[in-house]
Amino acid sequence: MIEAIDGPIPTRLRPGGFGTLLHSIVSQQVSVASAAAIWGRVEQNIDPLTPENFLRKRDATMRKCGLSAPKVRYGRALAQAIVAGDLEFQRLPRMSDEDAMAHLTQVPGIGQWTAEIYLMFSLGRPDVFPSGDIALQNTYQMVAGLNERPTTKEIAVIAERWSPWRAVAARVLWTYLRHLRMMEKAKNSETYP
Repeated sequence: MIEAIDGPIPTRLRPGGFGTLLHSIVSQQVSVASAAAIWGRVEQNIDPLTPENFLRKRDATMRKCGLSAPKVRYGRALAQAIVAGDLEFQRLPRMSDEDAMAHLTQVPGIGQWTAEIYLMFSLGRPDVFPSGDIALQNTYQMVAGLNERPTTKEIAVIAERWSPWRAVAARVLWTYLRHLRMMEKAKNSETYP
């Protein structure tokens, strides 16, 4: 699998804070393309993108950006937690993975997957594996030649053998999936001029 990947495994590190977590909420359960389009409209309507500015916007404005009613609620809960001092980003780097997860998931709309993604990509934690990620489950199924996709619990157990570098394993699996998609796209473009 590693041999098929052309180039380095991207770390995709991003700055932490409100915008990054809000982007993760926007990206939940939608395609990458849909998330990018919605996010673009959110950034256009909230400038600068701060918790205070988010709270000033009407729900109708956020809905026009493409946010569902639950995602508007989750965005507001996140913004309010930051403004109230209940979510303290500056404390997260000093916390253990478990404590940081608990601190993040206290906010409605931030579940385990979102917190794990934040730990991986904003805090650079090396031993976090988002076992609920369907793309990771599907890719592992392909790589391992399994008949069925592993469940969240099953892939969490599988990923334990990659500790203390589970985040690296996740990046390898995502990169391999992206490689397969690019190969398929190139193949299809050759077939259909």
